[in-house]
Amino acid sequence: MQLVLATRNPHKLEEIRSIIRMNGVELLSALDFPDLPDVVEDGDTFEANAVKKAKSITDAAGLWAMADDSGLEVEALDGAPGVYSARYAGEPVDYDANNRKLLCELDGQPNRNARFRTVLALTGPDGSVRIVEGICPGRIGFEEKGDHGFGYDPLFIPDGETRTFAEMDSEKKNRISHRAHALAAASAAWFGDTNVLTMAAG
Repeated sequence: MQLVLATRNPHKLEEIRSIIRMNGVELLSALDFPDLPDVVEDGDTFEANAVKKAKSITDAAGLWAMADDSGLEVEALDGAPGVYSARYAGEPVDYDANNRKLLCELDGQPNRNARFRTVLALTGPDGSVRIVEGICPGRIGFEEKGDHGFGYDPLFIPDGETRTFAEMDSEKKNRISHRAHALAAASAAWFGDTNVLTMAAG
């Protein structure tokens, strides 16, 4: 069986492949299908974007596809940047600019509570759609720290930790991240003993 990960982001691919293991399933990515059209992520929720991305690959390639949409939700900013996390500071995507803007928006704000959220969508050629999510609560630091990871990792400190995601090695981060929680939920719900891909094929 083949499962296409609906992303061309090398950081995300590395993170997903280091977490999820599925017996009998070959993990591919959008990079393996260069003719696939780019998907405009214009949904107003993580769920809408994840389903749209996965379904676009299933429709084009005729294969099972899994897509995620993830973002940072900051309590004091009413959940922003949310679905606009990657382009918070505008186009093109600029992680450093996003982090600078977030620090500016929170300047003088005592409430630094935030959470990373990932929504995973699995779509199949039979028209099925399945969704799970993962959440990692934490807080926003006052300055960027660390050289690992990407995005808001230099600012985000998970609950129970004193270091940012960017100060952790990938093994540590991949055990506690929002994407790890979502993938664990997906593994249990979709790829366990009752693998939905195998069931569908059978």
